[in-house]
Amino acid sequence: MTHSSNQKLVVALGGNAISIPGEQGTIDQQFAHCQQTARLLCDAIEQGYQLVITHGNGPQVGNVLRRSEIASSELYPIPLEVCVADTQAGMGYMIAQSLMNECLSRKNPVGVTTLVTTVEVDRRDPAFAAPNKPIGPRLDRADALSHEQKDDWQVVEVDADVFRRVVPSPRPQEILEFPIIRRLVEAEELVVCCGGGGIPVFRNEQGLFEGAAAVIDKDLTTALLASKLGVSTMVILTGVDKVYLDFNGPKQQALDEITTEQARQYLADGQFPAGSMAPKIEAAIAFLDRSQAPETCVIIAELSQLTAALAGE
Repeated sequence: MTHSSNQKLVVALGGNAISIPGEQGTIDQQFAHCQQTARLLCDAIEQGYQLVITHGNGPQVGNVLRRSEIASSELYPIPLEVCVADTQAGMGYMIAQSLMNECLSRKNPVGVTTLVTTVEVDRRDPAFAAPNKPIGPRLDRADALSHEQKDDWQVVEVDADVFRRVVPSPRPQEILEFPIIRRLVEAEELVVCCGGGGIPVFRNEQGLFEGAAAVIDKDLTTALLASKLGVSTMVILTGVDKVYLDFNGPKQQALDEITTEQARQYLADGQFPAGSMAPKIEAAIAFLDRSQAPETCVIIAELSQLTAALAGE
């Protein structure tokens, strides 16, 4: 795979780029992971790539909601869509600062713009009638029942006597700030946007925008963004080095390269679990189906393998 100079690249950072499972996830820890991630992103910039960066925010939204819950006797609650906005801004700040500092340390100063991004969803989306996206901490039965009755939460049992809140995850329809993003990209600026899939909004009866208590899959929003920007390559960085068939099973098989049709078939066969690889494969298919760019491809790789992945290795 050869790349021209200053090729535009849309890169989706998974949660592990900023928060590691099992860690407390303090701001210092998040900054440390952002700095490690920035080194890999800066390598790509030095190779001539112009980056448009998206990111997940699941652990951070969960922590903001938990903080709001603990403080509920003294402070006002924070709606879910505002949590998405808050974490978008905070995480975008950390990613942008880390990337600017890394490039500065290499005597290659760059500016990075973080754009808090809203994404329109359809309020008739079936997801609103069937919430299935877990957010926030694990709850015992008593807490789960209390939240169901007091806060009108929908909760599901994820393990024996362990519950989590679930919220709708509607499909992204339109990125409202896209014209601004496009102008920034055309001006060859580095952009962080669409964090956490974007702040979900829908049009009310009057045709005006309202926030929705939902979360949008960030990879699906990234696919929409990449196709609208007309890039030829979208990169999804995650916690595994490759996509596998029979993952963690006795016949585990790494996939180096597959076609869209093969991806559809493996997805239909249940090879990719709903909570992990399936949304990434669905996003890859959505981008490739929608894209008008020549020689389109999606790279799914582990964060530390970004340079090797871009080199086709």
